[in-house]
Amino acid sequence: MNQLEIKRRKSRLIHVGNVPVGGDSEITVQSMTNTLTTDINKTVGQIKELEKVGADLIRVSVPDENSAKAFKKIKEQAKVPLIADIHFDYKIAIQVAEQGADCLRINPGNIGNEKKVKEVIACASHHDIPIRIGVNAGSLEKKLQKKYGEPNSDALVESAMNHVNILKKQNFENFKLSIKASDIYMMTESYRKISSLIDQPLHLGLTEAGGQRSGTIKSSIAIGQLLSEGIGDTIRVSLASDPCEEIKVGFDILRSLKLRRKGINFIACPSCARQNFDVIKTMNELETRLEDVSENIDVAVIGCYVNGPGESKAADVGLTGASPNNLVYIDGKADHKLSNKNLVDSLEKLIRKKAKKIKQSKSKLSIKEV
Repeated sequence: MNQLEIKRRKSRLIHVGNVPVGGDSEITVQSMTNTLTTDINKTVGQIKELEKVGADLIRVSVPDENSAKAFKKIKEQAKVPLIADIHFDYKIAIQVAEQGADCLRINPGNIGNEKKVKEVIACASHHDIPIRIGVNAGSLEKKLQKKYGEPNSDALVESAMNHVNILKKQNFENFKLSIKASDIYMMTESYRKISSLIDQPLHLGLTEAGGQRSGTIKSSIAIGQLLSEGIGDTIRVSLASDPCEEIKVGFDILRSLKLRRKGINFIACPSCARQNFDVIKTMNELETRLEDVSENIDVAVIGCYVNGPGESKAADVGLTGASPNNLVYIDGKADHKLSNKNLVDSLEKLIRKKAKKIKQSKSKLSIKEV
């Protein structure tokens, strides 16, 4: 099937721990813990849950000295790279860098005078740790608020470049940048403008997007627009919800744009009077049961014969509703029939079998390449 290929913006390659960000590397998905960092067990527990759903990077807030002490113990138990989120206190930035933080989320202009900034940059350089500049419409500098009257894309870009220039003055290029707002238009316009001014990786996000449903919709529109234009190297979907949902939605966005394939891509009809099985119930059960599958598979679940054959022929595993029995397609070809009895169980087995086959093929290919 012909599809428009997205041409990504050329960006500098950096590494957050062992994870490449920017350049030709795949777009990463990240989230942030919402536990008290000083509660080590809860924070580590949430990190483990985020790791399970595929988080590439995880950010942890480090607001004070006690949190910095806890961060060291948390870092020792994490498998994915951790980004330490610091505001104002340069000493905490240095402390967590020395404790093994994989990235520092700071705004250089907010951590003190030039001497303090130099100390943080020197520490980051010594440990080869990138910095993430995080500009946000909700915390715009007072002088820019006065200049522009209210937050807008020009104000955000000026703020971002002020921070960028502080790093560049010290010949520090190992950074990525986010320039967030809760307004879709302001956010997308800001990223478009900054994308032509620097070559560092861009972290995309619509800040304070809302609850799970509304936040997912708004973030998908904003982040999806920019990704489709080739802008963006790592993403976070900010939801007032379980952080694991942020990771799931992030991968759904990338999967929908065919920018990163991880897990099952379901194609399902909304159902109507023509359906020959309960499509909604079937889909809800399959999505819950198959969350652990990480192989790239297209699965079509279509309730009737109108669009069923066409969608099923384009999928790795397809189900077309029919009477008296439904028709199963494997690799685009009609394979066998299934009754509605134990339909979900049968489909799950077929999908897992296909996932296993794909995994084995990838393993054989890797052995040949070695």
